[in-house]
Amino acid sequence: MIELLFPGILLGILILSAINILKEYERAVIFTLGRFTGVSGPGLIIVIPFIQTMTRVDMRIVVMDIPPQDVISKDNISVKVNAVLYFKVIQADKAIINVEEFYSATCQLAQTTLRSVLGQHELDDMLSEREKLNSHIQRIIDEATDAWGIKVTNVELKDIDLGESMVRVIAKQAEAERNRRAKVIHAEGELQASEKLLEAAQTLSKEPQALQLRYLQTLNNIADEKNSTIVFPIPLEFLGAFKQSLSKFLNKNNKDT
Repeated sequence: MIELLFPGILLGILILSAINILKEYERAVIFTLGRFTGVSGPGLIIVIPFIQTMTRVDMRIVVMDIPPQDVISKDNISVKVNAVLYFKVIQADKAIINVEEFYSATCQLAQTTLRSVLGQHELDDMLSEREKLNSHIQRIIDEATDAWGIKVTNVELKDIDLGESMVRVIAKQAEAERNRRAKVIHAEGELQASEKLLEAAQTLSKEPQALQLRYLQTLNNIADEKNSTIVFPIPLEFLGAFKQSLSKFLNKNNKDT
């Protein structure tokens, strides 16, 4: 009885081990006697023990954090850059047959590509053209992993870290640039003001009445300020007339004496 029971138990174990259930997002790469015989799943599949083997492959999008990479930019600035990579397996057989560990291989490829691409750009490009760099890196990695049955859907640069010394240098450069722009704006303002003053002077010189009106307006403004001491500006024409009158008066006195 026991001799008959043991083979039955062994057969039951073999049957149970042959039954595999794959989830909707899983696929099974089947090898029969070491040779690839197909991809199965999802659902219930039968794998013959000792004759067939199965490797499960997750077909969902994988989010991979790329470790911080030391990058020297085109303008010789050392930065640390990390990124995140989104990819998924679209051909399970290639992911298992063509590369030993597709996850590790994709991670290593992403790191080298990140350093290579960013090293060809200046720091300003890294900071201002992230979308363009993301697309460039994604395209390169996607082309390289196509033979592995992997589709890279997106790459995002996360952080670009500068050393403290470099932060101080950039801050000084930014301050110098702000000062330069302020001086340029001030000089342009002075130039425009001088041009307007020249135009006003030319206009007033052609219209003496306008000059007198401006003089009266200035006196009115001084009076409105309620100052304790008021200095009256006297036009040169008044001084000339006063000088002529004084000369005539002195000449007349000399003749009388």
